[in-house]
Amino acid sequence: MTQLPGVPGTLDLWATGTLGHWITYNSMSLINKRVLITAGPTWVSLDSVRVISNIATGETGILLARQATKQGAKVTLLLGPVTDTSLAGLSKRIDLIRFRFFEELKNKVVRELRSKSYDLIIHCAAVSDFKPARQNRGKLDSGRSHNLRLVPLPKIITDIRRFARRAVLVIFKLEAGISDKALIERARSALIASGGSIAVANRLNPYRAYIIGRKNNIVPANSKSELAKKLIRILDLRVNY
Repeated sequence: MTQLPGVPGTLDLWATGTLGHWITYNSMSLINKRVLITAGPTWVSLDSVRVISNIATGETGILLARQATKQGAKVTLLLGPVTDTSLAGLSKRIDLIRFRFFEELKNKVVRELRSKSYDLIIHCAAVSDFKPARQNRGKLDSGRSHNLRLVPLPKIITDIRRFARRAVLVIFKLEAGISDKALIERARSALIASGGSIAVANRLNPYRAYIIGRKNNIVPANSKSELAKKLIRILDLRVNY
C-alpha cells in the first residue's frame, strides 16, 4: 500500500499502479459525453461601481475543458471574469458562456441543467460565499470608514444536484493555512454533504491537489495541468466502465 505523505490511512492509487497503467487510454474516450464545467471567480456588488471577488484565474477549468474536449466530449464552459489572454487557443468546439456576478452563474447553471442532460459536471468555479447584507446604491464615500456586514449566499451545488441527479459530479474544495490531512478531511465532508461523486481538495503556494473518491482512494497532483489530465482519466473510467 502506497500511503500519501502525512496523510495516514489513505491509498495513492496512481502510485500503486491501480490507475497508473491507464496512461495509454483511448484518446477519444469521452466521445459524445456532455460535460459542464464552471470556472473562474464570481463577483458580488459592494456598491454601484465596486465588487467583492477572489483571486481565482479560471486556469483549472480551462485546462479541464481542453482535456475533456481532446477526449471527444461535448464541453460547455461557464467562465467567470478572467482575462481574455487566458482563452488563447481555446477550441471552438467548446461552448463558452461567460458570467461575472454570482446571480448570473447561478441562473446560467440552472438554465443549462434544465435544457440539457449532462453526463459529467465539474464545479470548480470559485463561487462567492458572502454578499453585503445591504445593497449600497451609488458609490460609497471613500473619505470615511464603513462597517460592512456580510451574509451567506446559497450554495449553487444544491441547484446542481437538484437538476442533475444522475450526473457524475466533481466538487472542488480550496483551503489555506491548514495541513494536507485537514484539507482532505474537509473535502471528504464536503463531498458527502453535497452528494457529489468525486472531490478535488487543493491548496495554493505551493499548489497541491488531491482527487478524492468515496472509498478513501486518493490521487495526488502537483500542478494544475497534472490535475486536469488525471481527473479526466478518472472520469473516463467512471463513465465508461
